[in-house]
Amino acid sequence: MDKYKVRFVALGGIVGVTKNMYVYEIYENEVLKDILIIDCGIGFPHEKELGVDFVIPDITYLKDKIDKIRAVVLTHGHEDHISALPFHYLELGKPPVYTSKLTAAFIENKFKEFNQPVNVTEVKYGEVYQFGDFKLNFLPVTHSIPDTMHVVIKTPVGNLYHGTDFKMDLTPPFGPPPDFYGITKAGNEGILCLFSDSLGSEREGLTLSEAIVGQVFEDEMRKTKGKFIMTTFSSNISRIRQCVDAAIKFNRKIVFLGRSMRENTRLSAEIGYLPIPNALTAKEEDVRRLPPNKVCLIVAGSQGQYESALSKLANNKNKNVKIKPGDKVIFSSDPIPGNENEVYNVIEELSLQGAEVIYSDIHDELHASGHGNQDDLKFLIRFTKPRYFIPIGGTLRHQLQYQKLVGELGYPKENVFTLEIGETVWFTRNNAYKGDELETKTIYVDAYGVGDVGNMVLRDRKTLSSEGIVVALIMVDSNGRLLARPNIVSRGFVFEKAEEELFEKAARLVEKVLKPRKEHIIDLGIIKKDVEGYLEKFFYQEKGRKPLIVVDVIQI
Repeated sequence: MDKYKVRFVALGGIVGVTKNMYVYEIYENEVLKDILIIDCGIGFPHEKELGVDFVIPDITYLKDKIDKIRAVVLTHGHEDHISALPFHYLELGKPPVYTSKLTAAFIENKFKEFNQPVNVTEVKYGEVYQFGDFKLNFLPVTHSIPDTMHVVIKTPVGNLYHGTDFKMDLTPPFGPPPDFYGITKAGNEGILCLFSDSLGSEREGLTLSEAIVGQVFEDEMRKTKGKFIMTTFSSNISRIRQCVDAAIKFNRKIVFLGRSMRENTRLSAEIGYLPIPNALTAKEEDVRRLPPNKVCLIVAGSQGQYESALSKLANNKNKNVKIKPGDKVIFSSDPIPGNENEVYNVIEELSLQGAEVIYSDIHDELHASGHGNQDDLKFLIRFTKPRYFIPIGGTLRHQLQYQKLVGELGYPKENVFTLEIGETVWFTRNNAYKGDELETKTIYVDAYGVGDVGNMVLRDRKTLSSEGIVVALIMVDSNGRLLARPNIVSRGFVFEKAEEELFEKAARLVEKVLKPRKEHIIDLGIIKKDVEGYLEKFFYQEKGRKPLIVVDVIQI
């Protein structure tokens, strides 16, 4: 029996792309000894219109193991890698957090919003950090945000390489290129398993450098007679900085729209990552008096989020900024898988108001993906020379394509583990194999709380949004006998003029159901359940629809 084992648990970032959270565990003589957590981010649900703001990882599995958690490592500052941590930090036992300079500024600011203290250490490249039997060193890589890191994890069974979102960008607009020396050094020392970003595994070649987007901003801004509007992720500081540089060149006032955009750019400026001359900054209310050709707006909401700054522009809800002919809107980000409809709806609305809208479908160089294409992924594989592979950060199709890619490089297919959330992989010195699957659930967050919205609530919200609601008020005596004709009302179900006759028939049905019973029913729950069932069938037969049925039984 092996003295040491390491287990990998995916609590997010698998299949669903976002909501990244990965757990590494060391076992000694079958006893859990140390836990390392890498990333803790939010996800973006499809149920946006149903009042769900975002989803966060389910940490139920960790709650009785907080004494084993040695550290949380945040690889970079994107929302889907850091923004769930304030929700879980106390339940995780307030572990120390290690990350890079920009990410530290972002996460500390998020904790201020929660009025929580957080213990954050800014890592130094080249140093080794020890957490229990884990030894970590961090390698700078390039992504769509500065200060992205890969993590080399040394364990008693071998070295693991956590290769979060990256691309091999030799000419990044800000910060150093990837640490090729550190990556190849890790490979020469031996990598048991490579955990690699897989989102770009379907695309051939190398990913474009971020630098090419800056030239596009200049070219498009030069041709724009009205307001120049660029939208991207509010944490994409490299992209934002290139747009700022273009605005400075053309003497346009720079205005940031959206709370997250204002906060992230303020923090980046404070640490020297986003230099802007004071003379070229402006506020939202200044836009009304400025000449359109002297304005550059950098706006949050590139994923078409409901009520985001961009969505409000598209729907004419911003009192200070109005879209007019001559304005140009640049989408400098691709839709996250599943967000395509929201993005295209915003594009339609902006176009209807007269703006020229440019997005990646019609201009290839508007957005350079932060995720490596096939050749980027192959380079990392060749540099690290791992024995096993686990693709992360992609959907199932991305994982399968990555598995095929690895096969083309001569590795056996069985050395690539494709996983779903909750699935585990065990590592020993000489082997890797799948373990038991942990039960996880989706944790929804809305404006009023965390976890209050479950599947039943979502189901009811979906029914309300599409079928409407019918409420039946029933009055019974102490023996459960009907005292008066049921009162039935609806909202969002049928047109007013059709209600009276339909609900009269429904009331007669309820009377027919309750009156002839030989034994009086005093269990109000049974009455409620019976009436709900009959009304549901009745309305479906009459209208072909299934509204949400709410029966209120009052005993007098």
